[in-house]
Amino acid sequence: MNIYINGTGCVSPLETAIEGRLPSAAPLYDNIRLKAAEPDYKQWIDIKMIRRMSRVIKMGVAAAQLSLQEAGISKPEGIITGTAYGCLDDTGVFLTKMVNQNEEMLTPTAFIQSTHNTVAGQIALLLECHAYNNTFVHKGFSFEHALIDSIMQLREGKISNILAGAMDELTNHSFNILSRFNLFKHAHAGEGAACFVLSTKQGPNAIAKLKGVSVLYKPDSFEEVAADIVGFLAAHNCSQEDVDLVITGRNGDPAGDAWYEHVENKLFSELPVAHFKHLCGEYPTANAFGTWMASRIIASQEVSPAVLFKGNAPSSIKKVLLYNHHDATHHSMILLSIC
Repeated sequence: MNIYINGTGCVSPLETAIEGRLPSAAPLYDNIRLKAAEPDYKQWIDIKMIRRMSRVIKMGVAAAQLSLQEAGISKPEGIITGTAYGCLDDTGVFLTKMVNQNEEMLTPTAFIQSTHNTVAGQIALLLECHAYNNTFVHKGFSFEHALIDSIMQLREGKISNILAGAMDELTNHSFNILSRFNLFKHAHAGEGAACFVLSTKQGPNAIAKLKGVSVLYKPDSFEEVAADIVGFLAAHNCSQEDVDLVITGRNGDPAGDAWYEHVENKLFSELPVAHFKHLCGEYPTANAFGTWMASRIIASQEVSPAVLFKGNAPSSIKKVLLYNHHDATHHSMILLSIC
């Protein structure tokens, strides 16, 4: 069964929500912390509601609306999201008030909106979608598990389309805490939201096909990852030679990038390689941005110089392999192909 990506939407540190495409040259960020370039939310959300929404909710709603608009769908038959941190800003507001007000006279709004499934719930409320709604909170696998669940739901045949995506935000508190662990010593800290309309039917604006998703937790060696990738490709009737472009989650950290180096040299030494975290920053669901980028590359049949890491851009792009890991523990592979 073919699963098509009929629409995409992305809010990131780039102007992706406005322009909907990759830049021709990589931007030179002067700050280690990359904040999302947020669009005008009034085109999707009532102005009275915007005031009560945290940033991650607004980003998720915008990405969802952009993907639905591109797919030409007003209401999906299911909503599945992934997030590692949830609504951090509202969580911080609620906890701060608990301390400052001695746990008395607390308003419930911040607590209600601090749960991880708030974004998916808010999207459903705005769209009046009462169908299947699920949120995965699996750290670096949150987005991948949202995709896997989407594939399973579609293959059951009860529904024909699903809105899937992932989102995470970076607040002042979370940035300061994560920085203490030297997570951003070599990498940019990022945030963003990306959504996809997945369907068993090819839409008029279909961008790419989602061939498969696989995850690998805490591999023992580089060789185990390489073997897992070979097995993943074989399971989807694809060889290493069939792949036209490899996209990795390089972020500048030597220890983390060593995993990508091994895969590139061992399995794809002759293939061009692109990367994406220099554009969106490092965060647990950054692979959602990478998937958005991979789908846009397939749709446009162009690899922007801003993302090409080594090799020459292929003249024809039929299959793209996206390999990413978060903190060297959560490894994932996503295979996309042309429609």
